[in-house]
Amino acid sequence: MPFVVWFCLLVWAFDRWVGVRGVLQKKNTEGINKLQLVMKSGKYTLGYKTVLKTLRNSKGKLVIVANNCPPLRKSEIEYYAMLGKVSVYHFNGNNVDLGTACGKYYRVCCLSVVDPGDSDIIKQLPESH
Repeated sequence: MPFVVWFCLLVWAFDRWVGVRGVLQKKNTEGINKLQLVMKSGKYTLGYKTVLKTLRNSKGKLVIVANNCPPLRKSEIEYYAMLGKVSVYHFNGNNVDLGTACGKYYRVCCLSVVDPGDSDIIKQLPESH
């Protein structure tokens, strides 16, 4: 009996993990590709302090925030973005995933797109969110 319970639990966990990963990958693949294009051809700033600087100087066009960004920071970024009429996209992943999506080997809590370059990320991401 314990083997059957253990096996059912293992199958359920694997099915849940594959299902969640599949949904996340299907949703974020297009956005991640656009983000990688911004990293190659556009201008951007990474990090909380530089994102606030770009929002204060009204240079940012889009702000992307990881889902595990601290609530106080997130609300402050959203407040400055609202004042500057800049759209905020809540990335469906933590700061490690956002850093990986940017092609960096470190964690990225938030980033600001100053110039999208060849990407149409500013038009596409806020509509999908």
